[in-house]
Amino acid sequence: MERIEHRQLGETLYREELPNGLQVYVLPKPGFFKTYATFTTHYGSIDNHFRPPGKEEIRVPDGIAHFLEHKMFEEEDGDVFQRFAAQGASANAFTSFDRTAYLFSCTEQVEENLTTLIDFVQNPYFTEDGVEKEKGIIGQEIRMYDDNPDWRSYFGLIESLYQRHPVRIDIAGTVESIAEITKDTLYTCYETFYHPSNMLLFVVGPVDPERIMSLVRENQAKKSFEPPGEIGRFFPEEPEEVARPRHEIRLSVGISKCMFGFKEPRTGLSGDDYLKQETATYVVLEALFGPGSDLYQSLYDDGLIDENFGFDYSLEKGYGFSVIGGDTPDPDALIRRVEEEVPRVLNKGISEEIVQRIRKKRLGQMLRALNSPEWIANQFTRYRFNQSDLFRVIPVLEELTPEEINRRLQEHVNLNRMAVSIVRPLGE
Repeated sequence: MERIEHRQLGETLYREELPNGLQVYVLPKPGFFKTYATFTTHYGSIDNHFRPPGKEEIRVPDGIAHFLEHKMFEEEDGDVFQRFAAQGASANAFTSFDRTAYLFSCTEQVEENLTTLIDFVQNPYFTEDGVEKEKGIIGQEIRMYDDNPDWRSYFGLIESLYQRHPVRIDIAGTVESIAEITKDTLYTCYETFYHPSNMLLFVVGPVDPERIMSLVRENQAKKSFEPPGEIGRFFPEEPEEVARPRHEIRLSVGISKCMFGFKEPRTGLSGDDYLKQETATYVVLEALFGPGSDLYQSLYDDGLIDENFGFDYSLEKGYGFSVIGGDTPDPDALIRRVEEEVPRVLNKGISEEIVQRIRKKRLGQMLRALNSPEWIANQFTRYRFNQSDLFRVIPVLEELTPEEINRRLQEHVNLNRMAVSIVRPLGE
């Protein structure tokens, strides 16, 4: 077991790679009461065209990663949620574009819950009847999201930014695509992506690292797995241009929702290069659209935005984009003001004083977040799947220069790679 000390943060991380390829990380948090664990596979909604190790490449229905996540909780003799509840744990799962995570939190019976987590994820049980029943359940979920204005504005933006990459496809798929899912297809996806060598187990809380590692070692030693193999993942070549500059729909909302963002031209990064780009982009977005910016204040004073206006940035191996926006009484005026202000900032640049102020703010946010076991586990896994390290974020942020920030400004914030997604009230 490897011990990794992060003295600047006062954290000690323990790591081990098991013979079957499973990566196990334990972060002790003395003085905490809650333990939080995630068991995550590097497999998400965008992985719809792949080659299983040693086999021919295949395409699978959109939404199957999310569908598989739902079916994993079903067991031959009941529902695993009931077992977690009986052991005093709260369990859940989520599917994103590029990973599927199973998790629990508890304050007692940690080892029992950890065993339950590992065992149910490594023991799939699918039946044709169960699959058919789940299609109805997920179909209802898809229709519910079709009526969710926040979700529709968000995905309307991604569909507008991307022409071909599967990130533009809703994580749950469509009612039509999930209708094509079969028990055999689920097992194919499971056997391809749920091999221990494609997964990461992370445990954070008031735990003894050696006891946790010993439990996981013994658990895995009792099970047999195929030798690790390379998974082929295939994605279409994505043009630099956005799919469409503007998209509008009408829903039953009281006020319009407007989201806009910029398509990232630079992807495929890892290690500190990945961290630098992500961190620098957050500084750029904060300088342009954060509550301390001139644009935010003028938009707020004029009633074009409220306190829910915000931004985010996503960067993964094959795609990246920023998302900015919120509720607004006049989407057209909001976008017009943004298009007027962005060129001025591009010409002037971001001053060193602003960079320093935002850097201090981001450092404070990061240090507070390190008190959240949930945030640590989820972010650590995301960074590891990008060959990066969560505990390098603060050193990288401290080292960023105003010159690097302004290069990032020029590179990412480009009105030619900007798209807009608007949800307007019915009958407006």
